[in-house]
Amino acid sequence: MIQGLSIRKSADNCGIAKNTSFKWRHRFLQIPATRQPDKMNGIVEADETYFLESFKGQRRLPRSARKRGGKAVKKGTSKEQVPVLVVRDRHGETANCILHGTSTQQIEPALIPLLNKDVILCTDGLPTYKQIARQANIVHRPVNIAAGQRVINNIYHIQNVNAYDSRLKQWMKKFHGVATRYLGSYLGWHRMIDRLGQNITPALCFLSSLGKTRQFQHLIVT
Repeated sequence: MIQGLSIRKSADNCGIAKNTSFKWRHRFLQIPATRQPDKMNGIVEADETYFLESFKGQRRLPRSARKRGGKAVKKGTSKEQVPVLVVRDRHGETANCILHGTSTQQIEPALIPLLNKDVILCTDGLPTYKQIARQANIVHRPVNIAAGQRVINNIYHIQNVNAYDSRLKQWMKKFHGVATRYLGSYLGWHRMIDRLGQNITPALCFLSSLGKTRQFQHLIVT
């Protein structure tokens, strides 16, 4: 799992059946998929990223099948794309939430519970964030990416969350498309790998699958 191998390669390496490999992977990801930060502090960056909707593994599809990995019929965002909210503070705490849209009604209940009242929220210029921040009485520093603005006052930007999005997308490529019904598990898997970083070991992965990493924090050498 540290190497991000496919189900088939993992099965071969472990000397088990492919179905067993699949079941073990998703058993190990059950708890990491639900682990999110309780609250974020300081400067917090938020942005959406998109994944192609996939019915991989299902026999009956509501549309024509795509080639492995696949591409959307339409360029840009569309109903073929699943939006994911990614929230990251400057301490490296990261949360994400699969959305059904990017309206205030969709983003607000996913974003606000993650934020302490004294945070400074950095986003792009999407009006939804301005409305959410105003209603929650949170300081908001929107960056006008469309106008070429990247940083405000040398400190307010969304470069950290965008860099995380890029790493997440690159990591996802090796799976040639993840079924949307399992997307939450893969997001949790990547959060775990990102959180443990260079300190990651098979033992810590196993403890994460049991929800025990906080009890064994002393094993993580920083």
